[in-house]
Amino acid sequence: DQERLGAGADQVNTSWNGVANGLGFVDIVGFGLGFQSKSVRTISVREGASVVRSTNGLHWLIFTKPVLGKKMAQSKAMESLMLDIELLQLPETSPMSMKSNQDFVKKLFDQWLALPETNRLVASLVNDVKSGVALNVVSGGSSATNSGSNSPLASMFPARNGPPLSPRNSTGSPRITRQRTGLSNLSSPLKVVSDHVKELIPQVHISIPPSPLKALIWNIFYFEDGRPPPNDQKEQCIAKINTLFHGHEDGLQLQEFKLVTSEICKVPSFFSTSIFRKVDTNNIGFVKREAFIDYWVKGNMWTKEIATQIFTILKQPDEKYLVQDDFKPVLQELLATHPGLEFLQGTPEFQDRYAETVIYRIYYYINRSGNGHLTLRELKRGNLVDAMQHADEEEDINKVLRYFSYEHFYVIYCKFWELDTDHDFLIDKENLIRYSNHALTYRIVDRIFSQVPRKFTSKTEGKMCYEDFVYFILAEEDKSSEPSLEYWFKCIDLDANGVLTRNELQFFYEEQLHRMECMAQEAVLFEDILCQLFDMVKPEDEGYICLNDLKGSKLSGNVFNILFNLNKFMAFETRDPFLIRQERANPTWTEWDRFAHREYIRLSMEEDVEDVSNGSAEAWDDSLEVSF
Repeated sequence: DQERLGAGADQVNTSWNGVANGLGFVDIVGFGLGFQSKSVRTISVREGASVVRSTNGLHWLIFTKPVLGKKMAQSKAMESLMLDIELLQLPETSPMSMKSNQDFVKKLFDQWLALPETNRLVASLVNDVKSGVALNVVSGGSSATNSGSNSPLASMFPARNGPPLSPRNSTGSPRITRQRTGLSNLSSPLKVVSDHVKELIPQVHISIPPSPLKALIWNIFYFEDGRPPPNDQKEQCIAKINTLFHGHEDGLQLQEFKLVTSEICKVPSFFSTSIFRKVDTNNIGFVKREAFIDYWVKGNMWTKEIATQIFTILKQPDEKYLVQDDFKPVLQELLATHPGLEFLQGTPEFQDRYAETVIYRIYYYINRSGNGHLTLRELKRGNLVDAMQHADEEEDINKVLRYFSYEHFYVIYCKFWELDTDHDFLIDKENLIRYSNHALTYRIVDRIFSQVPRKFTSKTEGKMCYEDFVYFILAEEDKSSEPSLEYWFKCIDLDANGVLTRNELQFFYEEQLHRMECMAQEAVLFEDILCQLFDMVKPEDEGYICLNDLKGSKLSGNVFNILFNLNKFMAFETRDPFLIRQERANPTWTEWDRFAHREYIRLSMEEDVEDVSNGSAEAWDDSLEVSF
């Protein structure tokens, strides 16, 4: 697989042997680049220089250096090593090869940016920009127009006034001379130069794509919290703070501080207590102007986007994620101040249950990793911030369908209370099998209690707690959401290999088929169901269904209903007109929103009937007493 590079490679080998003769072992000190290759094979391997051709379209030229041995005196006389890359007669650089290796070129570019000479170059260019001096930066294909010694690039590239356009610009190649006549008198930039042999440093020069100076500076300077706003905006912010704190030399109390939250911080009002405690580190009950400026202005909180602000306010100082307890302070303030939740102030127990339900719903939809640690990235990708702002602006909390609706909490809690017959706040398999009038199969309930889709937080073996039930009911009643699809996919995937096969689908459908036969329903054979399932999902591979196939289909929820929920399967087969009408009436609602709305109406009517029954009994008793 080896082939000679010709006279050029022989000359390289000869020149190297003249330097390295008698010095023994060699070490790598640098490399160069070539292009236009299609297979992996070594072109030339020699002592001192090796060129390797690889599949990524790059020729690698490896320079080696002698390791100082007994003949160190000979090496001290060597001031520099020069290798003319044009003698290798490598093919011309192809733009397509550069585009196909952008990651590698970026790494080389980052390495070039880290060089001290580059730092001096950038500093010189920035100074020129500030002073209004015209820049002489060579762009792709153009030659330098000013070769004077005053060029800002002279410190890095003494032979010319611009960054190198190619690693092979040198005198020795007639091909380069034909294409870039203006640069024909330049020596090769692929040059290893050292003042002392023991301090040989690899120098890598690559061509820079034609781009303005701004792109170069952006790769060096990075603002973690975004580009700082102008100073006048900062002064305006401090002026507003001074106005709100005017006349309060001792600081603001919590009730007075709420105006600061809305006017300066511009976060939901129920964050006032959390921000107050962040600033009042000594728990003196007051927040002074200087302390708030240190936290909000000097701490760069005011420059961050609102998601980052909320994340920073909620999290503990030394943590990089949010846990469930971090949300309790803001929910307690929401319960205490929101007009739509005032009726709960006399029932602390239900206040706690409401706050827990909101937190569980947040983590179900947003904490996709399922580890209980909600990161900033997850917070930004979710819709929690918008829901918080909506809850702060809307007086009717039931109109905030995402996370905060009291009606949704009421449905979840009543559903759990119906199943928890002994009211120990735990339910077992026999309790769950009664859910929705025995809609689920025993096999799917067994999978749930095997904790395959999600590990229970309950400390009692064989039972699920309220939090586990919240995850279950959200997954069961809204199979169009990605958390639900992932939940049920793990249940059906018996061997946990990431795909649903024919045998796994048949295993769960067998019980459905048996139940239909027992109920004198028209049974649908599995072969017909299998065709229907694949028609709904349209998987990429006709032999199995993967999770991505389900996420890409709008009918994925019906797939799971067919396998283990008989009531929803029959409703789908009969095309329930009530459900169709409800979907058309509220097209923006999710399946969960529609379910919670139906169930809340049903539960409210049952409660009203119960109240009327109790009232009529009392009236009857009164009439009897009057007649006697």
